[in-house]
Amino acid sequence: MWRTSRSFCRGRLSWEDEPSKSSPSAPFSGVVEPSLLHEAIMKPTFLTAEWRDLVILNYPVEPSILASHVPRGTELDDWHGNTFISLVAFSFLNTRVKGIPVPFHRHFEEINLRFYVRFKGPEGWRRGVVFFREVVPKRAIASIARWLYNENYVACPTRSSRQQAATGGQTLEYGWLHKGEWLLIGCTHSGSPSLPKEGSEEEFITEHYWGYTSQRDGSTVEYRVEHPQWNVWPGSDHVASGDFAGFYGPEFAAALAGPPTSALVADGSAVTVRAGAPLVQTV
Repeated sequence: MWRTSRSFCRGRLSWEDEPSKSSPSAPFSGVVEPSLLHEAIMKPTFLTAEWRDLVILNYPVEPSILASHVPRGTELDDWHGNTFISLVAFSFLNTRVKGIPVPFHRHFEEINLRFYVRFKGPEGWRRGVVFFREVVPKRAIASIARWLYNENYVACPTRSSRQQAATGGQTLEYGWLHKGEWLLIGCTHSGSPSLPKEGSEEEFITEHYWGYTSQRDGSTVEYRVEHPQWNVWPGSDHVASGDFAGFYGPEFAAALAGPPTSALVADGSAVTVRAGAPLVQTV
């Protein structure tokens, strides 16, 4: 059964971001001391919500394709030399902005295309994500995110479904409507979920707790996302259909045209998004 949320498709559709330099990445290392993170973590709470039923499809991509989109002060993160972009879809539930529930804007779907970066803070490496484009069904949400963070949100009708799979297990699918065509992603999962193994690709994909956003003046805003570690299922029988090249731009056409190298489903959790702040580099 499909659940559909409707709005108009609108937002910043440019495929060009502020160019910035990046340097080769190495696997994450270093232990984060909570006391050293206190100042960054204890920014005021901007948003609380639940992120549930995450579908994550991962595609390898050449680092050169992402170089111009890397926020200043960060560098590409990789897993054993592999650089990924990920299509991620999930249910955004019980949303509160600065503690206040916004009527008719509490429950909706989000679909995003993201890649992975890191920043060396005083306590060690902070692993984060950069969103190339984020889809929500509500114009107000897209407008606030663009205004506060310069995130590339667009508002399109969205839908989601959970169905019993013929082979057992459950199939999750998410879709968004663009120029009269539904774009879809999804996969099937079964059995019991488990925490990702240490050092695994699943851990690399799901264990990023920072967001980085390029600003119009070329600077970078950093914000922290807090949540417990998620349980995951390996995904099978993935779905990825629609005009991804038209929606995300020709630079990602080749990567998204093929099958993902991995698919997974995460159970999700309650999340807290802290207020963003200008990125401060330390020597």
